[in-house]
Formats: sequence, structure tokens, C-alpha cells
Amino acid sequence: MMDVLARGAPWPGAVAVSGGGDSLALMFLLADWSRVASRPAPVVLTVDHGLDANSEHVARDVLRRAKAAGLKSELLVWKDKKPKADIEAAAREARYRLIGAWCHAHEIGGVYAGHTLEDQAETFLLRLGRGSGLDGLSAMRPVALYPVPGFDDLRVVRPLLGIGRSELRAFLKARKETWVDDPMNVDPRFARVRLREAWPMLEELGLSSSRIAGAARHLARAREALDHATENLLARASRIVDGEAMLDPSRLAAAPREIGLRAFAWLLSRISGEPYRPRFERLERLFDAICRGELVAARTLHGCLIAPSGKGEAAFGVRTIVIAPESSRKPAASG
Repeated sequence: MMDVLARGAPWPGAVAVSGGGDSLALMFLLADWSRVASRPAPVVLTVDHGLDANSEHVARDVLRRAKAAGLKSELLVWKDKKPKADIEAAAREARYRLIGAWCHAHEIGGVYAGHTLEDQAETFLLRLGRGSGLDGLSAMRPVALYPVPGFDDLRVVRPLLGIGRSELRAFLKARKETWVDDPMNVDPRFARVRLREAWPMLEELGLSSSRIAGAARHLARAREALDHATENLLARASRIVDGEAMLDPSRLAAAPREIGLRAFAWLLSRISGEPYRPRFERLERLFDAICRGELVAARTLHGCLIAPSGKGEAAFGVRTIVIAPESSRKPAASG
């Protein structure tokens, strides 16, 4: 906890509890820590997703356990029509939206989640299989932006990323606590479940969860260094005024390519409000046109209109590039 607090984790916080071993262990650990540290107790939030007949029973059991631990709790219900495809992703987003809305309404700044060492390793391998770059492979951060849009002031906090599932279950057993396993965790339709079934084979090859999670941590440190360099470039090469960004193409071209691409992607996301980076191929193509001085007409990308300023009084002279929200400008050629 002292580590995540030092990284900016908000407290008081809410702990998201599904009834599974990881989140239940986190609930008890946070309750114990708050008493020892003389801090306010966490609020327990649980979601009845309605995807199976047992979901309400599990959610109400979480409320009972929270009350027995002396914690306040709240039951949130996913009432929307359930999708027929990609259920796992839809349920995840619904949980985050319900929890995020409750935290906004009650001025809670941090949602504590029970992601473990194995979750970190699984995320690394799943993203590797999708061809993710450095940012994706550096996996989950202990303190991160909330993973759905619309909650910019909310953080998700993961204090257990260095702790394995077996340790958490041993902790629960020592307290004579039981837990439930989500049916999704054994459903072979989901990639994460198939990956878990392959762990014995991976470990025979020396690819243990601890080693893979360690690789993700190494990449996270590299990402932090790149982020710092990107922030320095943005401070020198860009200005944001009245919802538009002005960019110096000369400084962008002079920076190391990875730093320049990151800075350009950040500006596009900042101006458009999109939570994710633009597709890399289109980003790189437009980046090269800007750096070579070949951007002579407006183009669109990631909800933005990117065009030469052409005005001598612009922040970086006549070569200044202006990035504006696409909706506020006239249509232009696609980037």
C-alpha cells in the first residue's frame, strides 16, 4: 500500500469484489491495513452481472462478508440487455462503468482491483499474441487511468500485482474464508481460460508466471523513460490553446522517431478526447508527411483535423501545424 500511495493512488478508496479469491483477499487485506494504518476503511462494491442464475446469490454473499468485516458495501446491478457475442469484454466494461459512476457520485477517487502476478503474466502473453508494442507488453500499472472513457479523474489501483494466487488463497484459508470461482474462469471460449490451461506446458519451457511478469515490469520501466522523454518534447514542440494544439514540425522531426510518434499520438488523443492511441500505420504515415514538410493540405486522423497554419504569427512560425477537433472544422481528406 505504501508503494501504490507513493505512486499517487487515491485514498479513501473503493474495492471491487466479485466473490472470487483474489478480490476477497484484497478486501480483507485493505480492511486490515486501514485499521493498522488508522485510515478510513474501504467501501466494497460488487456487481450482479445477471449472466447466470447464481450471480445475485454471489453478490449478496459479498455484501454479507463485507458487513462481517465491518465494511460498508454497495450492490450494483447490470440491467442492460446482454450481448450475444464478446460477453467477457462487455461484462468487464459494464462493471467498470457501474463502479465508476458510483465512485463519481460519492467522490471516491480510486478503485482497488485484485489483479495478481498471474494476471500480469497472462495479460502480457495475450497482448503479445495480438501483436502489441511496448506499451501493451508493459502490461498493467499499479496505478493507472480508469480503463473506460468518461472517468478522467478516477484511478484503478492494483496493489497485488507482485503476489501470486496461491499466496492469496493460503491467506484466505488461514482466515477460514471460502470463495467462489466465476464460471467464466473455466469457460474455454475465452482466450484467458485457454491460456491458463497451457500454463503447465509453458512452465516446462521456463516461462513461469513470475518470469513473464518480471519481463512486463522491465518493459514498464522502459515505457516510463519514454514517457518522460515524450513529455519533454511536448513541452518544447507544442502549445495547446482553446482546445487546439500547435506543433513545431522541425522539433518533431529532430526527435528520436519513437519519441516523436508518441508525442504526436498524445496530441491527437488529447485534442480528440479519444482514450486510445490511433492506429499505428496511419499515424506513422501522417507523421512522416509532417516531418518531411509534405503536409500541404488538411488531413483527418483520430477525430482530429491536422493542417498547416500558414500564419506567421502562429506559435512556431509559418510551418506551424494545427491540430483541431474534426467536428469543429470543415471536412478534409482522410489521413
